[in-house]
Amino acid sequence: MPLPEPDSDALAASHALQQLIANEIEQHDGSITFARFMELALYAPRLGYYSGGAAKLGRDGDFTTAPEITPLFGAALARVTASIIAQSAPNILEFGAGTGKLARDVLAALAADGVAIDSYAIVELSGELRARQQEALADFPQVRWLDGFPDAFSGVVLANEVLDAMPVELVTKTPAGWRQVMVTVADGRFVFADRAPDAALAAHIGRQIPDAELLAIGYLTEVHPVAAGFMATLARMLEGGAGAAILFDYGFPAHEYYVDDRTGGTLMCHYRHHAHPDPFYLPGLQDITAHVDFTAMALAAQDAGVDVLAYMSQAGFLLGAGIGELLLRTDPQDALRYLPQANAVQKLVSPSEMGELFKVLVVGKDVELPAPIAAADRSHRL
Repeated sequence: MPLPEPDSDALAASHALQQLIANEIEQHDGSITFARFMELALYAPRLGYYSGGAAKLGRDGDFTTAPEITPLFGAALARVTASIIAQSAPNILEFGAGTGKLARDVLAALAADGVAIDSYAIVELSGELRARQQEALADFPQVRWLDGFPDAFSGVVLANEVLDAMPVELVTKTPAGWRQVMVTVADGRFVFADRAPDAALAAHIGRQIPDAELLAIGYLTEVHPVAAGFMATLARMLEGGAGAAILFDYGFPAHEYYVDDRTGGTLMCHYRHHAHPDPFYLPGLQDITAHVDFTAMALAAQDAGVDVLAYMSQAGFLLGAGIGELLLRTDPQDALRYLPQANAVQKLVSPSEMGELFKVLVVGKDVELPAPIAAADRSHRL
């Protein structure tokens, strides 16, 4: 595999995590679920990808997110945020805040428009990213960090590329029915095995995969019980107040997710800006993600008591939020400043870049979205 070689310290950390996972496999009769493998690979204390100390984002990391591309992303999001908090409370809660750039851009844009925020809370599992956030947000005293969900919340919840990093269950269709993909060890390496799903996973399969009986034998895909549980908890947190959660991620509605030609699922790994499909490559040093089933996320939130306010492409959301107008605050005649920003906006909204692959799901209670955002709604396609 032509991927960059890690340094000796990173390699030693990966070997330590591999041993930890192998020990857990041994303690559980020789196999663990893929979701548990993914959880350990990403979040094992001090060794997992998100809980370890390596840089995740930007030039020195493994991938770049929309807020890192241009501050206009945060400025556009701030416009929608201002509308929602005017109907609820001046509070923002962000999950997985990355380098802190989105928080900084949103807070700066709101301050420039005279919108005061009482509290900006961040839930962050990565110690390395939390440290970067604390440095980046030192000028904003209303920012605080939480270790988990508050019991109740009113205001705006933000989550950019959070759902895709939640552990997924892999399932495969066999002549005997759906099987749950497991991880075991053979000849010193992690390999896949399978077993019959338990009742809870079988229910997820039945609910998430439309027309499952029409899919071919050998079809491999993901279901998302952890992310669905996150959405249910998020909904219950919002249920007692007023506000909305805005979630950006890449994915599809169920009828586009589980299609005949996507026979190998959507699981993908990211290592130093290289994408590849092997989740067993250097555990702890690479990101492991899967596309989001937005139908399942919307249903989980709705079942837990909040409304699906909108679902749309990232392009539809950003254009409705006025990112084009924000871009034009830079004089197009000033090519040195304007062209980099125009290129960044193009990357965010172009159908061939991030504009269509990335979607936005908005769920909430007792608030209305700005008319241009509501006009871009495609929730009928969920």
